[in-house]
This record gives sequence, C-alpha cells and structure tokens, in this order.
Amino acid sequence: MLINQLLLAGESQTLEFKSSFDKATIESLVAFANAQGGTILVGVSDAGVVLGVTPGKETLNEWLGQIKSATSPALIPDIETYNEQGKTIVVIRMGEFPVKPVSTRGRYYKRVASSNHQLALGEIADLYMQSLQLSWDAHQAGIHTLDALSLPKIKRFISQVNDNGRFALESTDFAALEKLNYIVNGHPTWAAMLLFAKEPIRHHVHIGRFKTPSMIIDDRQFTDTLFEVVEQSMKFIISYISVAFEFDGSIQRKERFAYPLPALREALLNAIVHRSYTDGSDIQIKIFDDKISIFSPGTFYGGISVIDIQTDNYRSSLRNKLVAEGFYLTGNIEKYGSGFIRIRKALQDYPEIDFEIKEVSGGVMVTFTQRGGVSGGVNDLLVYVHSRPGQRSSEIAAALNIPQRTIERGLKQLKENGTIEFRGAAKTGGYYYLGTDE
Repeated sequence: MLINQLLLAGESQTLEFKSSFDKATIESLVAFANAQGGTILVGVSDAGVVLGVTPGKETLNEWLGQIKSATSPALIPDIETYNEQGKTIVVIRMGEFPVKPVSTRGRYYKRVASSNHQLALGEIADLYMQSLQLSWDAHQAGIHTLDALSLPKIKRFISQVNDNGRFALESTDFAALEKLNYIVNGHPTWAAMLLFAKEPIRHHVHIGRFKTPSMIIDDRQFTDTLFEVVEQSMKFIISYISVAFEFDGSIQRKERFAYPLPALREALLNAIVHRSYTDGSDIQIKIFDDKISIFSPGTFYGGISVIDIQTDNYRSSLRNKLVAEGFYLTGNIEKYGSGFIRIRKALQDYPEIDFEIKEVSGGVMVTFTQRGGVSGGVNDLLVYVHSRPGQRSSEIAAALNIPQRTIERGLKQLKENGTIEFRGAAKTGGYYYLGTDE
C-alpha cells in the first residue's frame, strides 16, 4: 500500500502514527509482534498530518539497535525511509512474531483495535500456550491420580460420544480417555478433572434472579463437572423465563419462551467451554425482568476482538482444547468457533431481543435484552390479549403503562406470527387471541 493510502486509512489494528521515535514506538512494535503484525509511520501526527523527521546517516541503525536491546525475544523489524510531501517519513514494519509473548522492559503488550493493551498475567500465559499450540487443560493435573475420576461419568461420556457418531470408542473406561489424551502418563489432565472428577474442581457458576441490581429474589451456586453444570444452570434459567403458547392452526399448541432457549444454551456453553480456568472468578449469570447477562472469566482468546466476533470475521482459537473436544464429541457444540453465529441465527425469530457482546473486567459479557420495555416481551403481551380480549392498542398501552408505539410494535409481531388478530372496525375493534378460547 502506498504511503498516501496509509495516511488516509488512519490508525488501526495494524497501523500507527508516531511524530518521533521513542519508547512508545518500541511498545507498539511489541504489540504488533504479539498480534497480527503492523506498520509504524514515524514523522506523522496522530491525525495523519505529515510532520517529517530528519534522520542522520546512522539513525536507522541506531533505532534498530535500540529495538533489539529493548525487546525479548529481540525484534528485528524492516526499516525504510520515504519521501512524502517533500518530507522524510520512516516506515517500520513488524510481522507477527512466531514465538510469543514478546516483551519490552518486562512489560507485554498486544494490539487491540488502534491502541496497545498491556497484558495481565493470565493473558501472558494464554499467549504463550497459544504460541506453542498447547492448552492448559491438556497438562497433567498436578498430583491427582486416576482414582480422582468417576467411572460412571466416564462411561456416560463414552456412550454419548458413540451415540453422537463423531468418533468411535471401543473401550468403556480409562483406555478410551487415553485415546483422547485426557489421560497422560497414567495421570488425568486438567480437562479430565473438569469433565469427570468425583470431587469437582471448585470453579463455580453463580446464578441469581434479580428484581433490581441490588435486590436478589433467588440465588444459586453450581459446582460440578462441566457437563452436569450446564444442565443444572439451564434448568435454573428456564425456571425464571416466562412462556406463552402459540397456535398455528394445528392441533398442538407450541410454547414460545421469552428468550430463544438455543441461544441461551449456546451462550452458556461458550462461557463454560471457553472461560479461563486459571482465573479463580466465577461465571456469573444475572436474570432480570427484561434482560439476562452471562459473564465468563477471561477475555477473547487468540487475538480475537469483539468486532471480529460481531462480524464473524475470525479464525477459531481454543483456550481449552480438550474441554472443547469433549463437548464437540458429545454433540453439545457444533463446528468450533460458530457459537455466536448460532446465537444470532436463533435470535432471528426474536426481533424484540437485543444481543450485546463486550469485554469487561477481564472477561466476556453477553447480554440478552428485551427491547421496548414490555415486561416479559411479546410473550406477556400475548398473555394480556388472551386474558382481556377485544382491547385496542391505546387501551393496552394505558393498562400496561407502556408507550403505544411499543405496544403496536409487539402487536404487529404477534399478528405476523398468527397468534392474534384484529376484529371489528378500525376505531371500535380490538385484538383477540387465536387459540381455543374466543
């Protein structure tokens, strides 16, 4: 890309402007090396204005020496000078470094969007494991022996794997786990402990039903092996989700929960499978009247950003490879890295639900929010129409104390779904439930 095109593009994940060469320049080179690589234009302001520099005969060699001596492992970027608008710009190009993480003066940085992010201890460990194509859960679990594993849980796992058909396991005990690398040198790995331990490792899933951020109606803490804790958590979540019934003309009535259960389960699976188990924090699930949030310790792994997730523009990189493999083989998850795609697909039939992803407090938070303020979403609106047939949108809005435009949006959706209809004249008619009751 030409220099003028870089100037027009502006700072980004792979491009930074520096008015002069300094320690911050080296920090940016380290951040690029620990991510996808990038380019620094020295002699350009943050706004992209060409200021120029005046390098001497040995300046570039001196800069290169400073970069090498200030980085570990030593970085050797490409350095060239260019003439732009009659001024000299120095272009420093740094590719992604094959062995990570790279540091400068004992600090580690990674490029995130258009800024440098200093890595915490857990992120440094993740980057190192990723660089070596290893995962924490594949390592031998300290002093634990095979006696720590539950044979009934192992047999149930093997049965599910064989029933699902993605892999064939002939043995029904430890030999099968050795084949899948859950047992190494006669000892369980951390993945085996997370999935099959008699006494589960204390990584909690903490779930609460909240009326307000400070008022908790119900509170549970699940500590179990991972397959079991998924089911326990889903049962609790479902117990606090309202459900309505739809009639599509057939004899059978259909349940419609206030949130798409496949999307909630996928978000829960993502939290449990991909969380950082070297972080002692709990997975936290909060259920409010109009939203559900799920927090998972550990930011996105493998250099993936929130923008990448939102645009489906990323290559899956697994923090816990053996844990993910176990959920894949049993059919709990599909193709690696497609979880958020399936969440958005499930939400297509729930246009009243907003979905948000963000990194916060060293972890990933996903939130499902019912848009428009109708308590319980369109499901509760459906229940209201069922119990009070014949009311107009203005009457429903007044009764529920919700803006009429919001009510009309929900009524429109219910009409399109074939669950209600409007009867009578435009000014005097009202909405009726299309069930067995008139």
